[in-house]
Amino acid sequence: MNRNNRLLVEVTVVGEDRKGVVADVTNFIFKNDGNIEQINQNVISGLFGMQLEASFQQHDFKKAIFDSELKTLAKKLKMEVKIHYQESKRLKNIAIFVSKEIHCLAKLLDAKTSGELDANIVVIVGSENTTRSIADKYNIPFYHIVHSQQTDAENEILDVLDCYNVDLIVLGRYMRILTPNFVWRYPDRIINIHPSLLPAFPGAYAYVQAYERGAKIIGCTAHFVTEDLDQGPIICQESFRVRQADTVESIKRRGQKLEAVTLLEAVTLYLENRIQVNWGRVVIKDRK
Repeated sequence: MNRNNRLLVEVTVVGEDRKGVVADVTNFIFKNDGNIEQINQNVISGLFGMQLEASFQQHDFKKAIFDSELKTLAKKLKMEVKIHYQESKRLKNIAIFVSKEIHCLAKLLDAKTSGELDANIVVIVGSENTTRSIADKYNIPFYHIVHSQQTDAENEILDVLDCYNVDLIVLGRYMRILTPNFVWRYPDRIINIHPSLLPAFPGAYAYVQAYERGAKIIGCTAHFVTEDLDQGPIICQESFRVRQADTVESIKRRGQKLEAVTLLEAVTLYLENRIQVNWGRVVIKDRK
């Protein structure tokens, strides 16, 4: 296949685990003259998730027919099937998820305004309502979505993301744990910033943990989100040395500045198509 004339299609399949799903989906790709580039699958508590990336010859591909036939297959399998086309000629659409802290959100919005971020920020989703005024200032739709059950919130969020044709989700200090049911729908398309040099100090209150353990170097990690909390492939990390006079609050302030810079760096690498994930490890490609 001519790699310069290929269309990359990402297919995600999520639903109750059952036999034959992988075979049916891969056979469907082959019957449509597609070539499977990569495939991943997992089962957690009876929930099946599969991500498949396939390539097709651009000039032979019939999008409407492919979409229709895949919907028919989804009904047969009783699975939710989503299709994402990697269209190189259009700007990618970004959704930013936030809670209370605004430093990462502000950095991304400023980068978009200055032209440093080459993408569309199409929607902001907040688990708190405190950042609505910032979204309004930049004329970006804002959705305050929170439920007692995270799965209910995620179902509402998924509907929102579909409306805006979101390519990349950026967690700008979104203080909610995303379930496998959500994460599997956006494989290697959710970037999080964590306030520690992972794998050290995962979970909440990372700066407090680092301070209490007497860490001499503290930093942050931008990584892809997987079903395993804070264990996704690491994109980039930055750090600073702890000063003798530092307190938890001063460490947090210094860390927040670094978080914003590091998250923007990871998002930029993604938008430049310089990130490749091989066996759970990120490889950064050189600029062309």
